[in-house]
Amino acid sequence: MELALPPRICNGYLYRVTYEQLPDEWKEWLDLTPMERFRRSEELFAQYLAMGGSLDPDPDPTSPFDDPSQWRPDLAHGRAGLRLVRRGAS
Repeated sequence: MELALPPRICNGYLYRVTYEQLPDEWKEWLDLTPMERFRRSEELFAQYLAMGGSLDPDPDPTSPFDDPSQWRPDLAHGRAGLRLVRRGAS
């Protein structure tokens, strides 16, 4: 199957990629129907939220609507954030 995909940019270079050159994971994704892809995306999104992912956007200091006095780090869905805390001797 000679499927020519849109060119990809990698490290500043433009590459043409054929279906055969893609990783198996990508081939599996492309072989799904649009509805199957949508359902898989829903599953991945549910997993993201279950792991503490948030729909809140990160603050953008370059935005004209940014007001630093209004921003505060929210907890992900009422739970503690995901960050490493070192304990013991430093």
